Amino acid sequence: MHLKKKDTWEAYGGRSGGLFLGMVRIKIGRKWVGDDEPVFVIAEAGSNHDGKLAQAKKLIDIAAKAGADAVKFQTFAADKLVARTESYYDLLKGLEIPDDWHTKLARHARKRNIIFLSTPFHEEAVHLLNSVGVPAFKISSGDVTNVPLIECVARTGKPVLLATGTATIKEVGAAVRLIKSLDNDKIILLHCVSSYPASMSDLNLRVIGTLRRKFGLPVGFSDHSLGIIADVSAATLGACVIEKHFTLDRALKGPDHSYALDPQELAMMVSSIRVARAALGDGVKRVVKSELGGRKRGQRGIYAARDIPAGETITEDALITLRPPAGINAIHFRNVVGRKAKTAIPAGTPLNRKMIL
Repeated sequence: MHLKKKDTWEAYGGRSGGLFLGMVRIKIGRKWVGDDEPVFVIAEAGSNHDGKLAQAKKLIDIAAKAGADAVKFQTFAADKLVARTESYYDLLKGLEIPDDWHTKLARHARKRNIIFLSTPFHEEAVHLLNSVGVPAFKISSGDVTNVPLIECVARTGKPVLLATGTATIKEVGAAVRLIKSLDNDKIILLHCVSSYPASMSDLNLRVIGTLRRKFGLPVGFSDHSLGIIADVSAATLGACVIEKHFTLDRALKGPDHSYALDPQELAMMVSSIRVARAALGDGVKRVVKSELGGRKRGQRGIYAARDIPAGETITEDALITLRPPAGINAIHFRNVVGRKAKTAIPAGTPLNRKMIL
């Protein structure tokens, strides 16, 4: 591995089974992304601007208000993406983002304090976005095997978000090796199912862990399912990035509106992911402060079930465990049975160590 830029790539921890399974973090803009970091939420505007600059800017506003970390569009030229004979060529042609929009959208995103990203679909788009100053590049699932595009992105030296929809594990591995061979280790894999919308039964979110173990890289989730359940679930399974399409209105015409989140759902998804990730904690079992009152009320102590005369050997039937845990805690029950009463112990009295020999 090439570890040249400490401020943009960090790895630490141990190895397991020959794979690096320590902590890995990658910096995108001012934000660290990876293990033990907040989930990096990408609000995918995609082509839902419908060819209108004002609508594109409004999508940025919505993403920022929802609390997303980044808003992402798609930079393509229909002529460099599909053959003219394809039925959806004209549709794509109408959804191209003019070159001069990129500077305007990036500037608008900075004003809203949200990171501007866009997926390039050809090499010229990479150069354009690099000149605009995007802090990372997303490679779409369809381009996992697009060697020229991957090489162009990798050579920028910027973090690469590599979507894995439709790809085999071998194809993902080949793309990862290609990026690394060009002296770029800043790779985040995105588990993805490229169906629109994707059914819950196809999501297979456990692949997030599989990719993490296989490649030792941060892994996120690019989601095309309906609703937010899969996204919250992915966050609890360790996804460090969640990417989700959103729209102004699902009733709008266009290829990506129908399965996208509306503004209220996007905000709910972001807040739910934050709460779910916080609930994971650090994995250390401890009694937390909020439990202390319940511990005092809920655990049990050892009480006399009947009058116990002084000098009597304490038998099990002479004792009962009750709340609250006054005196000797019930965990010591077997240590008390068989001891002698030092003093007379009236029924209902919580036992303490001064009462027994």
